[in-house]
Amino acid sequence: MSLTLGPAPLGNKPAGVFNSEPEREGLLYLEPSPRRIRGIAGGVTVIDSREARMLHEYGRLPIYLFPREEVRTDLLEPSERRTRSENKGEALWWHLRLHGEPVEDGAWEWHDPPRGAPPLAGLLGVKWGALELWFEEDEEAVVHPRDPYHRVDVLDTSRRVRISLDGELLAETDRGKVIFETGLPPRWYVPLDDVREELLIPSERRTGCAYKGFASYWSVLIGDRPEENLAWCYREPRREVAPIAGMIAFFNERLDIELDGQLQARPLTPWSPEWKGERADEAPVITA
Repeated sequence: MSLTLGPAPLGNKPAGVFNSEPEREGLLYLEPSPRRIRGIAGGVTVIDSREARMLHEYGRLPIYLFPREEVRTDLLEPSERRTRSENKGEALWWHLRLHGEPVEDGAWEWHDPPRGAPPLAGLLGVKWGALELWFEEDEEAVVHPRDPYHRVDVLDTSRRVRISLDGELLAETDRGKVIFETGLPPRWYVPLDDVREELLIPSERRTGCAYKGFASYWSVLIGDRPEENLAWCYREPRREVAPIAGMIAFFNERLDIELDGQLQARPLTPWSPEWKGERADEAPVITA
């Protein structure tokens, strides 16, 4: 989630209402980042930037762009690929060569942006997956760049949280925690002791979140029917959300949650069974 994605103010499905409707389509916002950003692959520091920019674009996650002098351009080989977008112009692409085979089309530059676009020329983008490690200051960054306008708040709650599916009780607690995260419905985390563990089936699924870390999943047995990947847990979450370590959360979109006896509406998100758009639970693909 970000300033320009999903239910955010400038996203494609804003949750709130403006007094006048802004033009969102094609919107770009380029700003300096105060963070030192480094990207490493094969033991080689490819990027070491103190003057990075962050590009926010309507309907996309933000990305970092770097001045040429802060990128090992000697490791880049020209690619024949060219792409074009109306709001950013033509992109030239490069392969990234380290010790062995090149990473094809691993970097790009919008070398001639159209009139009215932010100053993109001279800034290089590098695909997140082209490098093995990324650091913001001295902390590893995972999955994608973190949006400075994204909040993740973990709060204690004494509300009675009751979670069920098709009348089958899955969990019930009054000592849970709730995460309020930009662009997402509240997620209610339950101590493992308050979950019916006998219904949990370990899953091979793993996902990563730039803000919370890496999650493990469970399917849940309802009668003789397994509901796939319905619950998850961050065993070793990032420091900012450390209180949820080892607790279990369930997809609000796929079951019933009652708070102090009041049934909550199931939110419509990319994790809803009836969602018709693209899924948002994988690492984003950066395209030019």
